[in-house]
Amino acid sequence: MSGATHVTAPGPRLYDRAAELAAVARLTAPAGDGGVLFVTGGPGEGRSVLLARAADDFPGPAHRVAAPGHRAPWSGARALFAALAPGAPEARRALRTARGEDGLAAAVSGLLGGLPALVCLDDLHLWDAHSRAALAAAWRRDRAPGRAGPRWLVSAARHHRLPDVPGAETVRLGRLGPDGARALLRDLCAPPPAPPVVRRLVEEAAGHPGVLVSAVRRLGTARLAGGSPLPEQPVDGAVLTEVYGGFLRHLPADARRLLTVVALAGRTEANRSEASRTEEGRTDAGRIGAGGREAAHRLPGVAVDAVLGGARAAGVPVEPLDGLVADGLLCRADGLLRFEDPFLGRAVLASAPASRHHGVRRAGAPRPVRTASALARGERHRADRLGPPAAVRALAPMARGRSHLVRGLAALAGGPVMDAHEALLRAAELLRDRAPAEASDARFLAMEAAWAGGDVAACLAALDCGGDAGGTERDFLDGLGAALTVRLGEARPALARVVARDGAEDDPRLLLRAGSAALVLGDTAAAARIHARALARARAEHRTALLPRVLEHLAYAELRAGRYSRAARTAREGLRAAEPVEQPNTAAHQHAVLALVASVTGDGPAVAEHAGLALGTARPHGLVQAATLAEWALARDELGRGLAAQAAARLVPLVRPGPRGGHFALRMLVVPCFVEAAVASGRTAEARSAAGEYAVWAAQGLDGPAPALLARCRALLAQGEEAAYWFGEAVRRHEGCGNDFERARTLLAYGTWLRRRRRPGAAREPLRDALVTFERAAADGWADHARSELRATGGAVGGTADRTAWGLLTPQQQRIARFAARGATNREIADRLALSPRTVDHHLRGVFARLGIRSRVELPGVAGPDPPAPGQDGGTEAKGLVSSRARRSAGSS
Repeated sequence: MSGATHVTAPGPRLYDRAAELAAVARLTAPAGDGGVLFVTGGPGEGRSVLLARAADDFPGPAHRVAAPGHRAPWSGARALFAALAPGAPEARRALRTARGEDGLAAAVSGLLGGLPALVCLDDLHLWDAHSRAALAAAWRRDRAPGRAGPRWLVSAARHHRLPDVPGAETVRLGRLGPDGARALLRDLCAPPPAPPVVRRLVEEAAGHPGVLVSAVRRLGTARLAGGSPLPEQPVDGAVLTEVYGGFLRHLPADARRLLTVVALAGRTEANRSEASRTEEGRTDAGRIGAGGREAAHRLPGVAVDAVLGGARAAGVPVEPLDGLVADGLLCRADGLLRFEDPFLGRAVLASAPASRHHGVRRAGAPRPVRTASALARGERHRADRLGPPAAVRALAPMARGRSHLVRGLAALAGGPVMDAHEALLRAAELLRDRAPAEASDARFLAMEAAWAGGDVAACLAALDCGGDAGGTERDFLDGLGAALTVRLGEARPALARVVARDGAEDDPRLLLRAGSAALVLGDTAAAARIHARALARARAEHRTALLPRVLEHLAYAELRAGRYSRAARTAREGLRAAEPVEQPNTAAHQHAVLALVASVTGDGPAVAEHAGLALGTARPHGLVQAATLAEWALARDELGRGLAAQAAARLVPLVRPGPRGGHFALRMLVVPCFVEAAVASGRTAEARSAAGEYAVWAAQGLDGPAPALLARCRALLAQGEEAAYWFGEAVRRHEGCGNDFERARTLLAYGTWLRRRRRPGAAREPLRDALVTFERAAADGWADHARSELRATGGAVGGTADRTAWGLLTPQQQRIARFAARGATNREIADRLALSPRTVDHHLRGVFARLGIRSRVELPGVAGPDPPAPGQDGGTEAKGLVSSRARRSAGSS
């Protein structure tokens, strides 16, 4: 028998919700004529569960509609119509022809008018404003005299301002009582947890159902059964972040920052009070009980003036304060501010970035002293922002310049990049005559900030402030300025001199400039080489704050050069380097690079994960370059999965010129992908216009693969046999440009065109070539596409073991396949080759696809011979694996 306690998923049962269920019963009564019931509550208090229960109990048709994944205008209306009338052409026409809120309200009413249906809308506060207004108009329309409509059950966050709908009822979810909390625990765990554990969890969760569920899930079986002691805080920061994290992420950025100031001030006040009680001898064993824990976990109120002063000192806007109080997130009374929900305050502390803790915690100390000491230690990424303007004006120009430099570095690392641009530009002006080297750094960093923000005018402003520069810096400023104003005849010689002098540079900061110059010239090989030298120097000099930026530049250079595996490895290292020095902006760029690499390999979940992480930082901080890369990755993944129309719609803003378009340096690089998606989805006119502009850009020689990609675009747009000529030109021009993935995509497009022209024999060769290239690059999604096209021509795509294909495997794939053929497990292979088991599994799947086999059982028949190594026979590695396995078995026995 086993006494282990296991956690089961909670069902739709509700506790302590008699009033709410009675309101739902009134709404759904058979004799009723429709209506609206609003259900409000905090995160995790059961709004979604109540909607699910109502939908399950309703005798007629019930529709549940979740908040759409994004808040673009009318996205909620589209989600509603998709749920109410999936696949109905008249519904799609009604949505497409509706004009404004009243028109959409009429369309909604027409779709549901007179139906005895229940529509459950979840998280109304996350719907876009256009759809919310149209829904409110529809609800008012349905409540007009003589009209009978559906029942609407609508959930919203407690702070959301509900629309004014005549006759609508509102219920507010509260916390559970002790009996309800214990009943929920009994449902969550089977068998029930130990009684002391139940008492402690009921006490710590304070009747919050979501907190209770999350705490139980994280504690584990041993602790729930009472076999292991509970942690000091069963409801810790991880639990509260899980429950409140989504709610906090959807708040405006300035509101989140101000909540962090209030929470940190409250924690500081709590620590002071605790220290005071300890010094006065008032702390005794009695405080360790329930009351002591509650006091320790609750943030006290703090003076409003102290919060406002701390916010201004940390550079946090105070304007959202009145709205936070009006929404009920903060309570203001007797000159004090406190959180209405204590769990929310603790969740804010747990989920706030560490850099924000540093900035607010130090808001009261003399800033010139802290800034100077931070600069002396080289900890620019940890230095605080500027204090009040009067204190700044009192500083000497040198100190003011360095203060602006520190502020700019902090914003460049983890804040809005255009704020960084302004601060760094000011620093360059103040330090120009007093510290020329620091002024030069500030100019380059200001240009980098503007570049990341996609602002050409701001880039030029940073370049223009270096009027007294000379030598290599003068060449860099003049060359980059000429390139940004499309005077390439002047830009090329100046930037070429910067690249040519990279061998004389030892400072990684100067090497970054040389690498940037090489990228502007389109010399991706030189850019990768120079940035690799900068990385080596930064490592040798232990430049921990500079290292993430160097890795960011190197990852992008490798990406431009088509070295995707190297780019991914560099980006992952960049993520590891950015975390300890608190540089989320750099991390966002690395996530964007990883998303693009994943779009090459066809790993859709990885594309979505990394692109989402990149956009989560890029959008609020104005990182247009990272956002463009992430959106491009999502579109390439969609195109690889056959969603051409969706990909084209995503790419349209990226190829559009002007401030509302994509990044100015990436716009032309995205065009070939857009042309392919646009042609496949019928947007030929837009594709032709973009290709015309791309032809002008490709002629400038700033991108190696551009001539081949231009020929591919012309082939996709050509009519009749002209397409065959341009496909042939594209394949020819791909030779020597170094990007095998794009060559394979051209071959795939060519083979697909030939197959559709009923030339299966001619189509097989380019499709086989494309398939082999995709398989060697582990581009599984694209390989599947090529495999399906090849199969459609009647060509063989595998299925039987192919010994001749062994030589097409990469050396790493061959080593892994040999180990697997001898019976080694993924874990054993990973330990031997210093890889992760997931990487080994990924390589094995590529091996199976290339060799045309289904499992490792077939590997011994096709695995090539072991290469003889100096001083050992081919079986030594296998013997080592067997020996290590035997040792582990002996140890376990």
